[in-house]
Amino acid sequence: MSTNQKKCQNCDQFYDQDFKFCPHCGQKANDELTIGVLFYNTISNYFSFDARFLKSFLPLVFKPGHLAMEFIKGKRLLYLHPAQMYLFISVIFFFVISFSTRELVSQANKFNEQVVSAQSEEELIKENSKVVLDSVQLEKVFKPLKENQEKLGLKDEDFQIADSIIKNANNERNMVKSEWGFDKKRIDSMIASGSGKESIYKEMGMSDNAGFLERRLFANLLNLIEGSGAGGMVQAFFDSIPIAMFFLLPLFAFILKIFYFNKGTYAHHLVFSFYFFSFLFTVFAILFALNRFVFPIPDGIDWLVALSTYFYFLFALMKFYGQHWFLTWIKSGVITFIFTIFIIPTSFALLLAFSFLFY
Repeated sequence: MSTNQKKCQNCDQFYDQDFKFCPHCGQKANDELTIGVLFYNTISNYFSFDARFLKSFLPLVFKPGHLAMEFIKGKRLLYLHPAQMYLFISVIFFFVISFSTRELVSQANKFNEQVVSAQSEEELIKENSKVVLDSVQLEKVFKPLKENQEKLGLKDEDFQIADSIIKNANNERNMVKSEWGFDKKRIDSMIASGSGKESIYKEMGMSDNAGFLERRLFANLLNLIEGSGAGGMVQAFFDSIPIAMFFLLPLFAFILKIFYFNKGTYAHHLVFSFYFFSFLFTVFAILFALNRFVFPIPDGIDWLVALSTYFYFLFALMKFYGQHWFLTWIKSGVITFIFTIFIIPTSFALLLAFSFLFY
C-alpha cells in the first residue's frame, strides 16, 4: 500500500491523499464539521438546494418546456431532478400560504361561534315572544262570544273549530324548528346537562348500527353546533391540499398522454407535469409572498399573472412536443378546460368532504 494514501471516514476505503473527494463514495476529503457545512448538508440532502437548483430555476421560469426536454434528452445531472424540484418548491409554497391559513382558521372559528351565538339568541327571542294560551285563557276569550252566541249567529261547532285551531297553533309554537334537521334546543339542553355523546348522536338522528363514516359525520356536526369545528375543518382542508396535488399531478400527466399518445411514454408526460407544476407553485408563491409581506398587489395584476400561466403552458407544450402552434393552442385550451372545469372542482368537493369527516 502506498504511503501517500488516506482512509475515507465514510466508506473506509483508501485513496490518494491529494484527492479532494473520495473516488469510492464521493465524500469530501477534508469534511471538517462546521455550522456552515452542517447547514449546507441539511439543505442539499433534503431539498437538493445546490448548484443544480440555481441552474434550473431561471430556465424553469423563462424557458417554458426547456427543462423537461433536456431531461428527456438525457441531461439528468446538469439540472435538478423534476421530482426534487417539485418537492422543494411546493414546500416553499405551502410554507408561504401557511401564514394566511392561520388567519383563515382563526376567522372560521370566530364565524362559527358568531353563528351559534346568533342562533341561540334567535331561539331565545322566539321563546320569549311565544303566546301560549291555556284552557283558562281560552275560556276567558270564548266567554263573551258564548254569551252573545245567538246574536252573533254562532254555533257550537264554530267554537270547537276555533278551539282546535288555537291548540294546533300553540303546539306549533312549542316545537323548536331547527335548520340542522333536528331539535337543536333539545341538543343544547343535553350538552349543557353533560349527556354522553352517544345519546346526543342518537337524538340528532344517528342510526343504531352506524358505521365509521356516519359516526364521524355526527361527531363533526356536533362540533359545529358547539362552535368549535369550522377552524379545524379549514385547517384540515389546507393540510389535505399537498396530498391532493400528488394525485392531481399524475392525473394531469395522464390527460397529456391522451392528447399526445404518440409523443413518448407516460414517464415523459410526468416529467413535463413535474416541471409545469413547479412553475405554477413558483409563480403563486411569489404572488402570495408579495401580497403578504411586501405590499398588496392590485387584483387586476394578480389575475393577469394567473392568466399568464396559460400562455406559459401553451409555449411549453409547443417546445416539448414540437407540434404546430395552432394545433397546440387547441389542445392546450381543451386540456385547460377539462382540468379546471371538471378535475379541480371535483377534487375541491372531495377535499371538502374529506376535511369535514376527518378534521
